[in-house]
Parts: sequence; C-alpha cells; structure tokens
Amino acid sequence: MKKSIYTFLAILTSMNILLAQTDTTSVTKPAFTFSGSVDAYYRLSLVEDFQAAPGTSFANLPGFSLGMANLVVEHGGDKFGFKADLVFGPRGEDATFLSSELRPGGSSNIVNQLYAYWNVSDAVKLTLGNFNTFLGYEVISPTGNFNYSTSYMFSYGPFSHTGFKADFTLDGGFSIMAGIFNPTDATEYNPTNDYAGGIQLGYEGGGLGIWLNGLFSDGFTQLDITAGYDLTETIYVGLNATAASDNFNGIATYIQVATSDALKIGLRAESFMDKGLGLFETDESVFDVTLSANYTLGNLTLIPEIRLDAFSKDIMGGNGAVTNSISSFVFAAVYGF
Repeated sequence: MKKSIYTFLAILTSMNILLAQTDTTSVTKPAFTFSGSVDAYYRLSLVEDFQAAPGTSFANLPGFSLGMANLVVEHGGDKFGFKADLVFGPRGEDATFLSSELRPGGSSNIVNQLYAYWNVSDAVKLTLGNFNTFLGYEVISPTGNFNYSTSYMFSYGPFSHTGFKADFTLDGGFSIMAGIFNPTDATEYNPTNDYAGGIQLGYEGGGLGIWLNGLFSDGFTQLDITAGYDLTETIYVGLNATAASDNFNGIATYIQVATSDALKIGLRAESFMDKGLGLFETDESVFDVTLSANYTLGNLTLIPEIRLDAFSKDIMGGNGAVTNSISSFVFAAVYGF
C-alpha cells in the first residue's frame, strides 16, 4: 500500500510541474471513430476426451464456438478524449469475469475498457478509468494477437486495471508510465480498499521494442519483460518473461515469418511453472507449443493452428482419464474493422 501511495504522490508532483506549461490555445475539434472485431472458431481435441483443452483463456470450447463481438467507440482531439470498448460473447465474458462476480446482474460485464484522457502536452498523457493491462505480450482482442489461443502467462496475469496513470514520452525513444489502480481485474469499483502501483519503462527504435513492467501491492509483486524485434523485413521475434510472487513464473518466445503479403506463419513456445497459483501442484509445470498461420483477406484473417501442451505431471482429464499431454486443432475467423 505504501508503494502505491508513493507512486501516486510522484504522479501528482509531475502534474503540478507540467500544468504550468500546458498550452490549451490550439485544440483540434474532437471526432468520433468506430472500430472493433468479430471472431468465431472451431476447436477439435486430438485426444480421446473431446472436451480436453488447455487451462488457458478464450479458445477452449469444443466444436463450433463463439469468440466475441467487440465495439470500440472513441471521441477526442489533440488534447482530450475518451474510449469505450464493449465486448459481447464468451471471450468478452471471460475477459470481464470479475465484474460479474463483484456485482451479479450489473452492466459492467460488457465493459472491456472505459476511460477518459488528457494530453497535457506532447510528452505527457493522463488517463482515468478502466484500461487493459500494460503487462505481458498478448491482449484480449484477437486482432492484437498472432496466435488465436492464448498463453498461460497471459491467462493468469492481469487482464485490466481501473485507476489513474500518467504516460511520459522521453527523448531517444524512451517512455515511462506510472499509475495507481484498484486490485487487479476489479474493474467496476474497489471491493477491498487496497491499491496497487504500476510502472513501465519502455524503449522503441531501430526495429526494437522493449518494455520492463512492474505491478506492486501489499504482499504481491509481478515483474515482467516484453520485447519484439524485426530481425528482417519478413522475420519477427518476440519475447515475454514474467514472475509473480507465490503465484507463477514463465517465459515464451514468438517467431513469425511472412511468406507473402497475405500469409504469415508463427510459432509460440512457452514454459510455465505453478508457484502457488493452484492450476497444478506447486512447482509443477507445462510446456506448450503453438503453430499458427495467419491468412489475410481484406479485413478477414483466417487462423488455423495446432497446439500441444505437455505437463510435468499427469493430470485428470474431463472424462476421468489421466494424461500428461493435450493436443488440439483450432480454425478461427477474425474480422476486424
């Protein structure tokens, strides 16, 4: 809690300095923009249990299945604006799970993001509301991921935060974000009167992007590194490594190769260890490999993928059978607009 208070005080101090330098005389007239996506998929378990699926988020239902409809409305200019990001369907329900648990029947279980922002200057942006997490490599929207299924690190890390953050753009491609938030995924309100502090240090330049992330609260710390590099014009390499105290740790690599303007092929390899999360026994792990293709037809992306999850210890499947691995095939259609 003390760390969160110190973070908040530091942000207020920065605001006090920067407000005196704010120029509000030239403001672009605000405009509306609409975007979003629709996704659906077919999933086939390649083991005896037709419902067997990795213990990860979203792409884990059997047969022909729905993802979500996502509608994003934005309104703003150079200085001020807002973003309302609404989700409908199983993927959206999973992404906003805690809103439903905190207030059953409430309306916030369709709110993926909802925030207002102020560009105090070219170098400073202040945001208040609910926004997707800054930790990790993968995101909730399927249009932002190469693989359709998601990693364990993404699935058991934070999805969203509600609070206040300040983004600072520095010289030389560097950036800093600092904020104070409700408990992780408590997006509608604060149910415990506890707060978490967050910080991100970033660099982008020369085809390289790297971000060092931290989330801190009483008795909990998660440290995370995310990086991506354009090795050539057609080959991209990504990395995500994270450690959450008494919870889990993991590392994943991402390799994507463009074989043509329309077709890309990518591989994700992840090692994930349970350090008290309860997904497996403590100090048990899973190694998963996912091979995906992205074939783009205008706004539509077709994603066939094969995935194998190998566990360090036998687990009980949904039909009562004991297994040490799960394999599956997914074919997804994602339409972004």
